[in-house]
Amino acid sequence: MKTDTIAAIATGMSNSGIGIVRISGDEAFSVIDKLYRNKNGDQVKLSNARSHTVHYGFIYDGDEKVDEALVLVMKGPHSYTAEDTVEIDCHGGILMVKKILEAVIHAGARTAQPGEFTKRAFLNGRIDLSQAEAVADVINATNEYALKSSVGQLSGSVSKRIRDLRAGILYQIAFIESALDDPEHISLDGYSAGLKGELEVMISQVRELVESADDGRVMTEGVKTVILGKPNAGKSSLMNVLLGEERAIVTEIAGTTRDTLEEHIYLQGISLNVVDTAGIRDTEDVVEKIGVDRARRAARDADLIIFVVDGSRPLDESDREILEFIRGRKSIILLNKSDLQIVVEKDDLEKMCGQKVIPVSAKEEQGIGELELEIRHLFYHGELKFNDQVYITNVRHKEALEEALKSLEMVRGSIEDQMPEDFYSIDLMDAYEQLGLIIGEAVDDDLVNEIFARFCMGK
Repeated sequence: MKTDTIAAIATGMSNSGIGIVRISGDEAFSVIDKLYRNKNGDQVKLSNARSHTVHYGFIYDGDEKVDEALVLVMKGPHSYTAEDTVEIDCHGGILMVKKILEAVIHAGARTAQPGEFTKRAFLNGRIDLSQAEAVADVINATNEYALKSSVGQLSGSVSKRIRDLRAGILYQIAFIESALDDPEHISLDGYSAGLKGELEVMISQVRELVESADDGRVMTEGVKTVILGKPNAGKSSLMNVLLGEERAIVTEIAGTTRDTLEEHIYLQGISLNVVDTAGIRDTEDVVEKIGVDRARRAARDADLIIFVVDGSRPLDESDREILEFIRGRKSIILLNKSDLQIVVEKDDLEKMCGQKVIPVSAKEEQGIGELELEIRHLFYHGELKFNDQVYITNVRHKEALEEALKSLEMVRGSIEDQMPEDFYSIDLMDAYEQLGLIIGEAVDDDLVNEIFARFCMGK
């Protein structure tokens, strides 16, 4: 099938050492042949060059020399898009890469749509849909865990798990259909018991993937973290320590923080979306009361609550209110101001709240390392391992897995109810098709277009 030849700037639009303009399609080599001249100024047909070679020369737009460049030639199907592809490495100024792109357009290419290069890689069968989505995740990764997970998905970690599951389901469907078509030669006697055993394994594997989505969301979006405590407990000081700068105002005056303050923090591979809040207490101050109400609302929506206890003052009603509020939630309790005379005993506080308490001094920056380790433990169950563990980070994938899980559980229910075998194949096929949506089988054009529309122009 003949395709348009597309082109786009593949590097960020900023002044840099190198800029890349990418060309892909049936006429990619025809386009570069019109633009490229060697170091002696002679026109050379790169369409005759060997694939995966680099050529030094100049890019011309008509008779105008535009820039000195390196040109990479990649013949399909051995390229990112599986089409003939050319990449022009030029100087990286914004104006320069725009002029190179204009020359490419003048020579017969058209401007690529967002994500069109990756879309062509998918449509041409070089990658499946889950791998294509992982390309965007790699680009948008904001922390080490998200990047490692996305790279794993790009290399096919999710695809392999899904294909293995589908192969097992398809085998069962084929066996049932064959037995129903030819009962004289293929017997279903005792089949239900064997299928139930196979189903338990499949259900366990799909449920594991669904449950991994919680960690996956934290990887990609970050941990929504709210710092709670009574006034002057040291919440803003902790926020500044985590940020590494004086972002929140810190004074000795109780109630200094009147509103929520939100910042993104990166701690040793962990992304935190941290909200510093007004001190929790009963107050007649109208403005402070609004801040306290906002603090409570933020805490209700949080993934993690960090409760800062002022160890230099006895626990009061505000502390007890917060302790009751966080009961049953993911939370970390910090006994702050350990550099001062402590009047709240760590052991007593642990007995009261029923969980570990970490002594810290936000002022002296003590105990922060232990806090980071505790956050990692809460959300990642210890150090993540990417050699064989697969994490679902895409909401679309999670929804498809949940539907597949329901279908597999319906098959199990049919077996327990001693339903006819043809009932099994209906729900097995539903599970097979739901899993297929993840890797891009039987998806409609609108969904494909929506996914790739979120990509950047040059990818």
